[in-house]
Amino acid sequence: MKKILIKALDIFSIFFVLILSAMSIIIYNLVEWILNTWGMLSMDEIIFHMKVPLEGTNEDMIVDAINYCVPLAVIIGCAVFIILACTREYKKLMRCIILTLIIIFCFIDVLSIGKLWDELDVNEYIEAQNKESTFIQNNYVDPRSVSLEFPEKKRNIIYIYLESMETTYMSKDVGGGFQNNVIPELTQIAENNISFSNTDKLGGAYSTVGTTWTMGAMFAQSTGMPLKTDNDITLRSEYIGNEITIFPSVYSIGDILNDAGYKQVLMIGSDGSFAGRKNFYEQHGDYEVVDYNTIKSQGVIPEDYCVWWGIEDEKLFSFAKQKLVELSSGNEPFNLTLLTVDTHFEDGYVCRLCRNDYDDQYANVMACSSRQVYEFVNWIQQQQFYQDTTIVLVGDHLTMDSDFCQKVNDNYQRIVYNAFINSAVETNNLKNRKFTTLDIFPTTLASMGVQIEGDKLGLGVNLFSDKETLAEQMGYKKLDEKLKEKSLFYDQLINVKAYEESK
Repeated sequence: MKKILIKALDIFSIFFVLILSAMSIIIYNLVEWILNTWGMLSMDEIIFHMKVPLEGTNEDMIVDAINYCVPLAVIIGCAVFIILACTREYKKLMRCIILTLIIIFCFIDVLSIGKLWDELDVNEYIEAQNKESTFIQNNYVDPRSVSLEFPEKKRNIIYIYLESMETTYMSKDVGGGFQNNVIPELTQIAENNISFSNTDKLGGAYSTVGTTWTMGAMFAQSTGMPLKTDNDITLRSEYIGNEITIFPSVYSIGDILNDAGYKQVLMIGSDGSFAGRKNFYEQHGDYEVVDYNTIKSQGVIPEDYCVWWGIEDEKLFSFAKQKLVELSSGNEPFNLTLLTVDTHFEDGYVCRLCRNDYDDQYANVMACSSRQVYEFVNWIQQQQFYQDTTIVLVGDHLTMDSDFCQKVNDNYQRIVYNAFINSAVETNNLKNRKFTTLDIFPTTLASMGVQIEGDKLGLGVNLFSDKETLAEQMGYKKLDEKLKEKSLFYDQLINVKAYEESK
């Protein structure tokens, strides 16, 4: 009986160390892949994506992760099996090897998790969550509590989120961080129109805590609030069509324009369910969401067509032109919101319009995006509806590409691109501003000719006004620190459970 137990224990130990070896190598490589692929990953983003739908994720990224993590794990697992098989007749030696391997692989696990813990500043994140603050409550302006006066003839708005677009990609002589200007057309648009800057040259908006990934950025620019994840975020598809509303107390630009009688459309070339984007826009502004699945179901593209995240930007802009013709033929003012995707990390998507002007693939993709946006804006400017239309171009966040900005001077402030075209209002206060993507919310409404009582909405400030932004009052670092802190007011504002309990 004793021999049977010992033999069973040996077999269990062999299987355990084989599984441990494979898992340890996978964990180690996965941590390396995450840190090498995401240049600016945050705890907020990780926790957010653990809570929301991941349908529609770019399959290339998943394949890349598997290719990076699995092969070495298989090799190490096979090597461990061979070693144990060769020593199976020498029980004491085999047990000694098993114990040694367990210690080694456990050490690798601790090392991997520790590295990720440090890189993500988990201690700082936990500390912030344990520090209650009234900062958001003291500075938040509910859009429903102030007067928003639209012009007699309401202006249309075309709002384009430019994936990962920074002014960093411009040349140093105009305010960028590169030797060569990778986005000359977008530079020209910024120079010839209204573009707020953090310097005396071209610049842009700082991306605060809770705004550094796409859904966080879209939420921030729509509400003037960061997307904090220390609460129960409800963005899953099962909440569509029932009585539960996501972010129930938040009043976004979509809600404002919907109440003002606007026809609203969100067009994206990827799956709208990813990260809860479809849910948010449908429930905050009654947007018609036209995503990859919609386009495919309409037979506009073949059933099996899929590149990158769905369709490339060339097709998105083509479909957007058709949608604009349709919207402009109606009697309602309209809001067409687009999100580009070709410039998503890692390295972007090379479409048929891309040229090979640079040695770096991502630079060529950025340059191609710049040309496509410029052509799309030019097309809009030739349409009859343009005279009553404001165009807003804003990067969603800084690129997460791991190496594209490696050579940029450490002292350079990387910043998000912005341009307001055919604005209803003007200002001379464009340069040397400290502002964030939170300020884009009221500024967009102001560019449409909306008069905002107090010039503040959410945590944002209308940049066309003479009011100081929160960043100008306290600086970027201090603002980030305050936004990280626990806010019961914020929890109740965007949390479904807290909202239901307060009723």
